[in-house]
This record gives sequence, structure tokens and C-alpha cells, in this order.
Amino acid sequence: RERSVGARLSGEIARIHSAVGLPANTIHLKFWGVAGQSFGLFNNRGVHLHLQGEAQDYVGKGMYGGEIAIKPRKFSALRKLNNTIIGNTVLYGATGGSLYAAGSAGERLAVRNSGAKAVVEGCGDHGCEYMTGGVVMVLGKTGRNFGAGMSGGVAYIYDKTGSFKNLYNPEMVEIERVKGGLDEKLIFTMLNRHLELTNSAKAKKILDNWTETKNSFWCLSPKPDLNASEEDNSFLAQEAALSSIGLESGRYN
Repeated sequence: RERSVGARLSGEIARIHSAVGLPANTIHLKFWGVAGQSFGLFNNRGVHLHLQGEAQDYVGKGMYGGEIAIKPRKFSALRKLNNTIIGNTVLYGATGGSLYAAGSAGERLAVRNSGAKAVVEGCGDHGCEYMTGGVVMVLGKTGRNFGAGMSGGVAYIYDKTGSFKNLYNPEMVEIERVKGGLDEKLIFTMLNRHLELTNSAKAKKILDNWTETKNSFWCLSPKPDLNASEEDNSFLAQEAALSSIGLESGRYN
């Protein structure tokens, strides 16, 4: 299977257009099947990758902009089971862009993420490890040690049972239930974009029962004293995410 799909394209965009990249929605590429490692490597602004199938490790590694959307194939068992659709170390070192995956991720989701946003439907151990920026939403179970070494950005966890209280690392982060405001607005906006791109049954169920389900989200963010000197604090990450979702969907164009 091919590795690093999209990297050469993004490299050419960077060579010609420098850090500016391309306007949102400039390039849309569609794929079917199982992607090799590093699908969407260094994905650049204006590049939208749509995969119907599954992907291996390092999806969105070093991602800089654009969008990656992954959903199960039409008759895949993944549509009925809460199964893994992308591998380990997703969004490693990403600085921008967004990922929407209608299934679970492996271990070390968004490790060293410093600006990308993501919606996945579960993840393994060590999620958001050493994260310094961006927004990550998990619509299902996480593994242990979530948020270890996290010093920036924000994560939202959908947890009806309250089990997440025993799965995150409290050394540098704290959690509280979402109580409206910017948190609720961002969750609602990201869920709608996730549904739009992946036709996620889980996202649809949450949105259809929003009055009840919105109370089942945790907000995880760095403790204030640890984050005081960080340029990319949770508020800035939230505002940036809301703005970029509008650009990617064409709503503000």
C-alpha cells in the first residue's frame, strides 16, 4: 500500500505558495480502500482528503492545514461496531488543519499536536500526550493516561457514565463538565461538521438528542497556573477552531 499519500502535493503547494498555501476548498481528493502509513502527511492549506475505508498509523502527521475525512466503506462492519478506523500516533506534531474520523483511533492520538483539531469516536492510551495547542474531541471511550504532559489546547470527551474521571492524567490538566458558552458552541459546530463529512451515526445520535447529550461532555484543559505563559491557551484554541471550521465548510467564503 502507498505511504504518505498527499505529501508530494502539499510539498509542491508549499514550494509555489510558501506558508500561505491555497484557499479553503481548492483541492478535493477522494480515496477508497486501506491507506498506508502517514496518510495526509504534512497536509497543506486548501487540500481536502476524503477516504472511504481505513488508514494505518500516523494519519495527518505534521499536518499544517486543510481537512482529512475518513469514514467506513458502505458495507463495512465498522458501520455497526465501535471499531478502530485509524491507527496509532495520529496528528503527531500537527500544527493546523482538521481531521474527522467516523471510528476510533489507536494509541497516542494527537501526541505533540500544537494546532490541529480532530473529531474521533474513541481512542487508545495516552491521548493528547504532550499536546500544546488545538482542539480534540472524542465521542467515546478513551484509554488510560489521557492528557499526560498536555500544556495547551483543549479536549472534549463524550462520557455518559463518568468513567473518564479515572482515565485522564491529573498532573497537568483538569476536567469539568461542559456548561454552555463557547465550549458548547464549539462542540456543536464540530459535531455538525463531523456529521456532514462522515455521515457518522454517533454524531447524528448526539445531535438529535442535544438537549440531553450536551451535558455528557467533559472539557479537559491545562491547569491555569501551568498554562499562564502558553501563547496558545485554551480560549485561543477554541476561537481559532470555530473560525477555521467556517472557512473549511465554505460558510464564511
